[in-house]
Parts: sequence; structure tokens; C-alpha cells
Amino acid sequence: MSGEAAGETDNAGNPAGTGADSARLQALEAKIAAAKRSPPARAHNEEHYSQAQLAWRMVTELVAGLLIGLLIGMGLDALFGTAPILMVVFIGFGLAAGIRVMLRTADEVGKRASAPGAEDGDAPQSAEGKGN
Repeated sequence: MSGEAAGETDNAGNPAGTGADSARLQALEAKIAAAKRSPPARAHNEEHYSQAQLAWRMVTELVAGLLIGLLIGMGLDALFGTAPILMVVFIGFGLAAGIRVMLRTADEVGKRASAPGAEDGDAPQSAEGKGN
């Protein structure tokens, strides 16, 4: 193995360390470094998508409350033989429950949105504490 450096070749049979290989290696290293430096840009549509998810969540909560009230009311009407009286009452209960859950969701989202602003200063907390 006296002439190790002079006799080495790569898989294609080219002498090791040729200019083409080193240029490809440098280009690859530059691409990797550029990928590590720049964070992926967030698409503008992602924010609208999260708002659409929130809207669908609220609609689903309202409809679920109505359907559950309807089914309970229909079941009780069939059980007790009362025509649509309990169905109407429980649809009202389901509507109230659905609206309550929607308002709770909206309150949760509002708190999440205002949380970073509350850390900057304590004016909203002090105004709330004064009983305004």
C-alpha cells in the first residue's frame, strides 16, 4: 500500500478528490447551511384556516346541542306519550346548552388572544380590579 493516495478512486472509477466532487460537496454544504439559517415561511392561509376551524367548532357545538335535545325530547315524548311538548322543551334546553358552550369557546379564544398583551402591562388587570 505504498501509493495509497495516488491509487484511490471513487465508485465511478474517477480519481478521488477531483474538482467535480469537491464542487458538488461544497454546493451541498451551502444548501444545508441555507436551509438551517432560514426558518420556513408561514403561509398566510394558515391563519385563516385556524379561524375556519374555530368557526366549524362553534357550529358543531351548537348543532350537537340541538340534536341531543331533540333526541332526548323525542325519546321522552315516546316514553310518556306526550306529543311534541317535551321535544320542544328539550330542543330549547339543547339550544341553550349549545349557545353556552359556544360562548365558553369564544371566551377561551379571547383569553388566548389577549394573553400576550396582558404580559406587557397591567392596565387591563387594574381596570378590572377597580370595578369598571
